[in-house]
Amino acid sequence: MVITDYQAKYFAQELTIRHAENGVDKLSQSLFDASVDLNPHQIHAALFALNNPLSKGVVLADEVGLGKTIEAGLVLSQYWAERKRRILIICPASLRRQWAQELGEKFNLPTQVLDAKTWRNSVNNGQTNPLANHCVSIMSYHYAARMETQLMLEPWDIVVIDEAHKLRNAHRSSNKMGQTLRRALDGSKKLLLTATPLQNSLMELYGLSTIIDDQIFGDERSFKQHFVNNESALGHLKKRLTGFIQRTLRKDVLEYVRYTQRQTLTVPFTPSSAEMALYEGISALLEKDESYALPKSQRHLTGLILRKLLASSSHAVLNTLETIKRRLVDLKVQAKSDLDIISELVESDDLGEEYSEYVEEAQSNTLESDIDFELLNAEIAELAHYIEQAKSITTDSKTQALLTALNQGFAKMEEMGAPRKVIIFTESKRTQEYLARFLEANGFADKLVTFSGSNNHPEATKVYQQWLADNQGSDKVSGSPQIDRRTALIDYFRHHAEVMIATEAAAEGVNLQFCSLLINYDLPWNPQRVEQRIGRCHRYGQQFDVVVINFLNEANKADQRVLELLTEKFHLFDGVFGASDDVLGSIESGIDFENRIQNIYETCRKPAEIEAAFDQLQKELEADINQKMRETQQLLLENFDEDIHDLLKIQLDAAQQRLDKVGRWFWQLSTHELAAIADIDPSNHSFTLNQSINQAPVGIYQLVRRGQQSGSIENGKLANAHVYRITHPLGEWVISNALQRELPIASVIFDYSNHQTKISMLEPLVGSSGVLSLQKFSVESLERSEDHLLFAAQDEHGYPLPSEVVQKLMQLSACVQSEVGEHELAALYPGYKNALQQALQQSRLGIEKQVNDRNLCFFEQEVNKLDSWADDLKEGLEQSIKELDKQIKQVRREAKIAPTLEEKLALQKQQRQLESQRNKSRRELFDKQDEVDEKREQLIESLEGKLNKKTKTEELFIIQWSVQ
Repeated sequence: MVITDYQAKYFAQELTIRHAENGVDKLSQSLFDASVDLNPHQIHAALFALNNPLSKGVVLADEVGLGKTIEAGLVLSQYWAERKRRILIICPASLRRQWAQELGEKFNLPTQVLDAKTWRNSVNNGQTNPLANHCVSIMSYHYAARMETQLMLEPWDIVVIDEAHKLRNAHRSSNKMGQTLRRALDGSKKLLLTATPLQNSLMELYGLSTIIDDQIFGDERSFKQHFVNNESALGHLKKRLTGFIQRTLRKDVLEYVRYTQRQTLTVPFTPSSAEMALYEGISALLEKDESYALPKSQRHLTGLILRKLLASSSHAVLNTLETIKRRLVDLKVQAKSDLDIISELVESDDLGEEYSEYVEEAQSNTLESDIDFELLNAEIAELAHYIEQAKSITTDSKTQALLTALNQGFAKMEEMGAPRKVIIFTESKRTQEYLARFLEANGFADKLVTFSGSNNHPEATKVYQQWLADNQGSDKVSGSPQIDRRTALIDYFRHHAEVMIATEAAAEGVNLQFCSLLINYDLPWNPQRVEQRIGRCHRYGQQFDVVVINFLNEANKADQRVLELLTEKFHLFDGVFGASDDVLGSIESGIDFENRIQNIYETCRKPAEIEAAFDQLQKELEADINQKMRETQQLLLENFDEDIHDLLKIQLDAAQQRLDKVGRWFWQLSTHELAAIADIDPSNHSFTLNQSINQAPVGIYQLVRRGQQSGSIENGKLANAHVYRITHPLGEWVISNALQRELPIASVIFDYSNHQTKISMLEPLVGSSGVLSLQKFSVESLERSEDHLLFAAQDEHGYPLPSEVVQKLMQLSACVQSEVGEHELAALYPGYKNALQQALQQSRLGIEKQVNDRNLCFFEQEVNKLDSWADDLKEGLEQSIKELDKQIKQVRREAKIAPTLEEKLALQKQQRQLESQRNKSRRELFDKQDEVDEKREQLIESLEGKLNKKTKTEELFIIQWSVQ
């Protein structure tokens, strides 16, 4: 199809105009550029988050597994497209990499993960403020709290807080992290993500609201008075929540999202006598009241790690024992040791990143005083004995059981027709290395790959270098060695290997939908980590049921009960979705939960004690997930709108129609602007660029396709094509070129006779001619701008053409016949200028009315919120005075019938105190009413200021048109 410069300018304008917030057009560029499939609930949630510009933020609370990260990504892409690029993400440490990878791969957004080390490196490299780095900053909760002052100084456009239920007690002064983050982020717009906004108490909703906006509800006292233990007020509370919480349920989207099932297999094993002896010996060491082996400041965490490594393999615990012994020898020689055991273990064994949060808190190089060298020597000898025991065990019993597990798992894969691929998770890098050697010697040589936090071992480097050679010059190479090594190993697993042995690093931010067999060689005690592992395979896009295999130590009752707890109480391994958000949300901290289980291992030796301790733990969990609160959550947060399915369907259809237009406009515009410097292949929307433009290298480019990444286009030369999208430097050049072109009045002939499809509304125009004008009308209000493209057209008889007819006309092939003078045009179409200007004026007035009506709606929402907030505070004080009045009446009654003078005097004294308190409360009420009214007026004045509207009109072009 051949288009003119006029159509190119129109298409470029369509691709770059700023839309109003209330429709899918707002998200069209972000959706088009994103490498994600289109799910209607995610569009719905993103539009909710972008809706009211006066709002200080919202909570997206979809159930687990529905893609809150994608929803947030759409919102962030929109901010980025609008050049609002001061963006911060706060999340658990273990999810930082996942966020970086998802935003990079799916939304083409640049990111940086900030912690103490990367901050220090950035400053040392000359960056005075790493937060102003022109990319999305990602940091953990702990680090964000430590950076309070720096965060407070930044003018954030938006802050995303993932797993936001961690802040549901932020209103309490005792919640230091919540209070710190409230101060640090005050005044910034926020997007909170949590599947469990309400777990145990309605006060959690109040706590979350204070993170976003102190004026959603009154103070803590008034919220309790109004809503806690007051079922009749829940309907009113639900109405108040609709403005800032959006929740979609799994049952709402099953029509659009296909999920496979989970199946579980358990493989039993019995440790050998040598393994049992080593286990018993180290358990005894951990139970000692006084020990130099475990430094006092790190005793608990060291014990936790040592016990988990002991359960992993004799090879993992051997390295740990040698590290501990090395520290004791240091103590013997110089009465102190610079060896930090926790840091050493976390780094050398590649433990999950959440442990590293505790390293700095536990670090200690304290000088040991009054060393008992006899005890110290005895411990060194004891450790030497355990080291020899560990060395004597060449193959663990669980390792032999691994071969059985692989055979059973692969048989399941064959039965389902699934690929013969398995990911084996271990909690220890030492165990990973040992298992790799074992499997290579047992039929899996050249069929396996290992994946860890560093991925710098020789085999990984070889895979990485081959991958770099294969993908040289393609967009798959990010330039970051850490990211590219991870991508190379996953690609190798996808295309070549059968087995991936992974440490906890692969549970973070790695998508393995092509693998549906997972073996937990070591089973974490923390259900959140287990769910995170399974979620790597069991996610949107998985084609087969996911089979999860766990090992059962038949000689260890506590291990058996942990597996039972995760299976029967948490339901991690069965069903369509695995663990429910109710259950996972009840675990505030993974480490704290692991500490509970460690305590059972340490204090319970007999089977009866173990049974009793786990029974108690289960009871506490069940209390956390009480039925009454579930019913309240359902009443308050579930969507009871019967038309929700229709609404989602309408939004999906509208988005797909818009994206089809965006794709067509962008492709036609690109072929027009690149015609002289590229070879175009319309059959698969690709082209070969022959000349470098705007830093875009020469080579093959393929238009981005929704739900695909560049590496998935596997047909010969296109496998490594550059992904071509609107935000690509070449795409930006193409659009800019068309936008900046000055266009004279010209005669343009549109070719309908050769158009491939029938367009009924254009058929009457064949043989006709006329004149048309395109104008851009911009409106700025509420601190945001929106643009509208306005067509005005008439035929040779002076009859006006509807705007939708002109839009269809612009989709036809066309050519410019000649330039036309203004006088010549006026002679052909007398009075056309006034007629077109009147039509455009009517369109502008209609848009201004729409903007005014919409802004009025936003204004009323905010004023209603402020009124409710003011009423909450006033009613809270009035209620307190009523309570005091009741108490005073009661004391008066008691004073009248008091049998003794002493009691009568005491009651009268109490009455005077209550009356004094009441009088004080009345004065407070009047003062508070004045304060609330004054603050309300200030806020309304501030809102009124934002309503001031500016408009701007830009003439884009005028043409004489004819259709043949």
